[in-house]
Amino acid sequence: MPKPEKHEEKSDSYRIVKYESDEASEYNDFEIAPQTPFTTNIKGRSSGFNPPNRFDTQHQDKSIDDITEEDIDPERTVPTELIEDKSRTILSKNDSPDIPFTYGINPYRGCEHGCVYCYARPSHEFLGHSLGLDFETKIHVKYDAAKLLEKEFLKPSWKAEPIAFSSNTDCYQPIERKLKITRACLEVFLKYRNPVRMITKNYLITRDLDIISQLSKLNLFGAMISITTLDTGLARRLEPRTSRPDNRLKAIELLAKNNIPVGVLMAPIIPGLNDHEIPEILRRAADSGATSAGYTVLRLPYQLRELFSDWLTRNEPNKKEKILHAIQSVRGGKLNNTEFGKRMRGEGNMADHISNLFNLFYKKYGFDKKVVRGEPASFLRGGVVQESLF
Repeated sequence: MPKPEKHEEKSDSYRIVKYESDEASEYNDFEIAPQTPFTTNIKGRSSGFNPPNRFDTQHQDKSIDDITEEDIDPERTVPTELIEDKSRTILSKNDSPDIPFTYGINPYRGCEHGCVYCYARPSHEFLGHSLGLDFETKIHVKYDAAKLLEKEFLKPSWKAEPIAFSSNTDCYQPIERKLKITRACLEVFLKYRNPVRMITKNYLITRDLDIISQLSKLNLFGAMISITTLDTGLARRLEPRTSRPDNRLKAIELLAKNNIPVGVLMAPIIPGLNDHEIPEILRRAADSGATSAGYTVLRLPYQLRELFSDWLTRNEPNKKEKILHAIQSVRGGKLNNTEFGKRMRGEGNMADHISNLFNLFYKKYGFDKKVVRGEPASFLRGGVVQESLF
């Protein structure tokens, strides 16, 4: 398959520039207090502004006197910019004991889905951007992702093991519909028969059923569809460019009907906002054919505290203090906790309540029943005999 061409929307929704960068490194945490800047909702975006990059040595906030009519225009839009990413490797290695995979693959850095709570937002600061609007509008694209993946599989040292798509940003975000980079990578997984796992919030996964079905028949594929809420209005505000919740349920149904292992991931659970939806999300997912389920609880590292606090001011002002206090109650009085064993599920009475509620309905809807899968097909070093993908 040829290298996907760079794309430019006629409606100027996308703009392309070139940018060379390496993979982001790890980062350490620090605490800041939530702030509420002067912002308004922007069409199709959850962020209302760009918090300062934590690595910037100087930053000047815009004062009330500097606010223009454009800043408060209810019809204001911010276009998406595509930036060519020339990273030399495609796999990121994970050594966190609470994440069930070693290698992840992310064709895109930044995510147009724009989920305001996304834990990946701080990684955009390593690219010189903000974790706010920049994360949603400045998308770094790895056009050579499939070629780089094949290069990894051709190494004599490669030992076949599951690789996770969307370990940082969603591989089926809107621009994937045109660029088809994720699809090209799936073809490489099939060619070499390497196991692949996937998490997505987008119905677009069903576009690639032809490849996914072949991987599944070889016991090489599994997917988790992430559903945060069944409230369409809340989803539009919280995660504006994801698929509608009902379409995500349809994706589960379609994958299940094609005998593809699929589960539901409620991520994140936001105490005081969507935790009451746990029973219904599990019921609807089970009815749609999901055979596994999991969840994570929201945490707010770095300026994500400020961004989410601002979102609450604009979208849930009457619940803001309740929600922030609820988050603190599962994070030891803070808004974030990076400690392994606690960062995913939280701690304390509220965290225990969420866990008990989830487990109750997890069992009620049969997610505790083991599903027997066959052994995955053997890795084909050198690939199968077929025409070149590139």
